[in-house]
Amino acid sequence: MNVRNFADLKSLLLENKTVKQTIFKNTFWLGVSEGVTRLLGLILIIYVARILGATEYGKFTFALAFVSLFAVFSNFGLISITTRELSRNKEREKEFPAIFTLKILLSIGALILMLIGSFFATSDSAIREIVWILAVYILINGFLEIVYAFLRARQQMQYEAWAKILRATIVTGAGLFVILNFPSVRNLSYGYLFASLTVLIFVLLFFHFRIFSLRLSFKKSTWKRFLAMSWPLGFVIIFATIYHQIDSVMLGYLGQITETGWYNAAYRIANAALIPSVFIFQGFYPVLSTAFKESKERMQKIWNYRTGITTLIAIPLVVAGLVLAPRIIDLVYGPSFSPSILAFQILIIMTGIMFFMGPCSQILVVSNQQKKYFWIAGSGAIVNIILNLILIPKYSLYGAAIATLITFFLMFILFLVSTAKFTSIKPLNLKVFLFFLSAVLSSIPMYFVISHPLIYGLNILFSISVGATIYLIFLFILNKVFKLKLI
Repeated sequence: MNVRNFADLKSLLLENKTVKQTIFKNTFWLGVSEGVTRLLGLILIIYVARILGATEYGKFTFALAFVSLFAVFSNFGLISITTRELSRNKEREKEFPAIFTLKILLSIGALILMLIGSFFATSDSAIREIVWILAVYILINGFLEIVYAFLRARQQMQYEAWAKILRATIVTGAGLFVILNFPSVRNLSYGYLFASLTVLIFVLLFFHFRIFSLRLSFKKSTWKRFLAMSWPLGFVIIFATIYHQIDSVMLGYLGQITETGWYNAAYRIANAALIPSVFIFQGFYPVLSTAFKESKERMQKIWNYRTGITTLIAIPLVVAGLVLAPRIIDLVYGPSFSPSILAFQILIIMTGIMFFMGPCSQILVVSNQQKKYFWIAGSGAIVNIILNLILIPKYSLYGAAIATLITFFLMFILFLVSTAKFTSIKPLNLKVFLFFLSAVLSSIPMYFVISHPLIYGLNILFSISVGATIYLIFLFILNKVFKLKLI
């Protein structure tokens, strides 16, 4: 991947040539888009939380969590299956109009469920109105996802990246304008809605005229075939949404609106830490899907590459998060959100576990083992609901965080076992172990450095920079010792 001039750079970032170059291109664009999107979203949420306070912010996050529970019915696994099927056979692109039409019908059904469910979720008419506004907003984002699925199948992630950056910029700009000039949860919700609607119109027009002509198709045979493949993933998404959102819904339903604000403040930062995991997942998905048809050896190499990157990022991230949690919460939200510190420390461990779950869950889908994914996710949802019912009344937001941590740990064990048993991948191999060992050994000196009072008391960005430098130095040394090579 030598870059000698602008033409080489354009080829590197916009064309698909070799496996490594394609992975780099996909990862680069998804990394840029996820980084910009999450950063802008985090900036907006920081202002929202600081200006509105924990209670009003809690109302907003409760409404958003509630509509997210029902929004999954507008997806039902279609996004991942569309990417997988279209990436394996370009001829299937002719079925996309039927898939797009099915997406519209599913979204209408999901909207009806949201409107009906809002009357049971809260007796507060103001919160119910926020639920209705955000219901439309979140379904609009769902339409963007089906377009992204098509682009991922063609491995044209640059278009997805540009669309996501555009959406994040407009939504953040509109949100900041509203929250600084007309501060209220209701106005903020309308700002989200109109900004996303503007982006949707632009993206659909661009897609229609530049990528693929959009039209409606009521081909029921295509609907049946894709739903037959996607329903296990559909339920997986439902289950995943349960253990991601049910805690906020339960906190709000029990009247702990302020606690919902504190909890979601911590969750937002922990979720932002997943940015690398998200674009690694998306960048490798079409490549692994293609490798599945070629050879077991090739797929194992790519999977090791993916897991190695994941490991080297996850472990130092968790260690730094645990040590610097008080500084992070104080910097981002201020002293009034100090109850969020312990919740964040618990959730950052959960984030690390999610990093390690990613390679295993992804390879199950690639290997056509989505039904195994279904059972694991279903088990996680049931465990999470039970734990939340037990722990939230006793420990409030900390009970919700502990329930989430235990749920993901149990799911990780099940994913690991299923990967070894039902796919050709050997998850516990020497190469993965050496990367894990290198990450742990490199994180130890980083821990002692950033926890030392002289470094801990400095500006947090400087503390993070020092810690990252120490980690990378030791990682470089261990790389020479173990002679590590991703592929």
